[in-house]
Amino acid sequence: MGETVRTLAYGSWPSPVDAALAAAHDGRPEDVGFVGDEVWWTAPRPTEGGRRTLVRRRVDGTEEPVLPPPWNVRSRVIEYGGRPWAVLMTGTGPLVLFVNFADQRLYAYRPGGEPRPLTPVSPVGGGLRWAEPQPRPERGEVWCVLEEFTGDGPTDVRRVLAAVPLDGSAADDRDAVRELTDDRHRFVTGPRLSPDGRRAAWLAWDHPRMPWDGTELLVAEIGPDGAFHEARTVAGGPQESIAQVDWAPDGALLYASDRTGWWNLYRDGSPLCPRQEEFGGPLWKLGLRWFAPLDSGLIAVLHGRGAAGLGILDPETGEVVDAAGPWTEFAPTLAAHGERVVAVGAGPRSAYEVVELDAATGRARVIGAPHEDAVDPAYYPRPRIRTFAGPDGREIHAHVHPPHHPDCTAPGDELPPYVVWAHGGPTSRSPLVLDLEIAYFTSRGIGVAEVNYGGSTGHGREYRNRLREQWGVVDVEDCAAVALALADEGTADRRRLAVRGGSAGGWTAAASLATTDVYACGTVIYPILDLTGWGTGETHDFESRYLETLIGPYADVPGRYAERSPTEHADRVTVPFLLLQGLDDVICPPVQCERFLARMAGRGVPHAYITFEGEGHGFRRAETMVRALEAELSLYAQVFGLNVPGVPTLELTK
Repeated sequence: MGETVRTLAYGSWPSPVDAALAAAHDGRPEDVGFVGDEVWWTAPRPTEGGRRTLVRRRVDGTEEPVLPPPWNVRSRVIEYGGRPWAVLMTGTGPLVLFVNFADQRLYAYRPGGEPRPLTPVSPVGGGLRWAEPQPRPERGEVWCVLEEFTGDGPTDVRRVLAAVPLDGSAADDRDAVRELTDDRHRFVTGPRLSPDGRRAAWLAWDHPRMPWDGTELLVAEIGPDGAFHEARTVAGGPQESIAQVDWAPDGALLYASDRTGWWNLYRDGSPLCPRQEEFGGPLWKLGLRWFAPLDSGLIAVLHGRGAAGLGILDPETGEVVDAAGPWTEFAPTLAAHGERVVAVGAGPRSAYEVVELDAATGRARVIGAPHEDAVDPAYYPRPRIRTFAGPDGREIHAHVHPPHHPDCTAPGDELPPYVVWAHGGPTSRSPLVLDLEIAYFTSRGIGVAEVNYGGSTGHGREYRNRLREQWGVVDVEDCAAVALALADEGTADRRRLAVRGGSAGGWTAAASLATTDVYACGTVIYPILDLTGWGTGETHDFESRYLETLIGPYADVPGRYAERSPTEHADRVTVPFLLLQGLDDVICPPVQCERFLARMAGRGVPHAYITFEGEGHGFRRAETMVRALEAELSLYAQVFGLNVPGVPTLELTK
């Protein structure tokens, strides 16, 4: 620092943020929980084959991993997973109950011993899978969500709440698993038990809805025999999304519903804090928690518009007092113990870390996975929260990260290249947090614009519903509007714009290349490219009917499925592109890329296709992420005419 500022072309600034550094910091703590007075969570290990381990923080503040490699604490229920662990405190120490990714069995483990399986292996389809384990020691059981494949197809599946014996008697015997509910609903979340243990509450929904479209809140009586009786729907429905349910210490039922157009909190059906803010979000995993009741009757909440802050809600007054600190975004994983609240927070200058809030004093502090600056923070992006005008004057929310380097500037007459990032989901959003992948580009002189296009969460149901039957239209238009606005105002170089995204963002990127002339190139990561194939059996059960809301029912509008698909319009893609794909991806399978490339063959458009063995949907291994980032940078270097030293040249074929 303090050197003379050098004038160098955009894209050629030397940066200490290399691909290996970005990869090593990928992922975040999740699934936080209290074990007695200790705090535990799952943590990513990108350099250990991309596994997730379980971490315990002892009362003295020391952190240690609970399970050695290759144990991978991760559930595949609904493919995106659910809470994969619980701990039962016994007279001889903690008994850890966890789902192992490789075989999806539920295991019991005493630290220092060997994990022993509690559930059997099924040879049918995707087997038996478990999520949200909850120990019931008085019954000698652990209650879970069970996902059971009944055939070889991705939608040959049933889901119920089930009780697994803790003694291991079901390890080889499926019949020893006791089912708590029938399978009348396609999807269920784990049961929450009332303080007196006599009632259970859970969420359920059915095709073709996604959980953010409509869910039902069910309550059942628990008999002395441990069976569920008289299950009834007490809230929710086809047009009302209940995102989470829990019980207050006095036995009142708490839940987050979007019946007003915003996810707000309710107590026995009465609103606690009616605001045009979100106190919930999209249930992409089972067991996400946006609120946690405290013993005092107060409630820890995540809330906001376009961001999720951490606060304490007083249900008597409806007032929320927010935690002080540098964190502007919290992940939907909360836990409470007494008046202690644990959350996972981040901000524009720090990655996700485990934060504890004392509800009595309002004091918040980092207690785990602390953010440590891997490079001088002077190299971090300096994002701006922006709102742009789209077609019809509609608002488009975005985070703009201009090129930034402490010791470099560009020639005065040069405008920077920009990459538009389209998030996945699409019912999701880009959070404003420190991301070294973004810093990888901005510190070299390439701007990044994250677009929370219409359909994104965080801005109410109306904004979310903009994408209904408009996927491939509204998202593409909104991204293009932001890119062109940045060019028109002199922020970005109109001739050096790119688009990139993964999963649903890969769809938006590819559709943008096929239907607009805004971008000079694009990076398309584990994408959906052919709606007809994807919507008729090429993806997993959870999203198998998603397109009915995003595009329309296939039986009614089959032509729309073809008309919107980049694969059907490969002839319209005329600019260079990079395709990145995991070969083990069952959500967006490689056949999607292969079909698209077959249509591109012989057309003379420069492109590269890189596949990764052992990677599924979302890259988790450090070496994969390094290769992907460097390939992406090399694409931009070649197309934009940048000099990027030290990065392998991506070979583009025609």
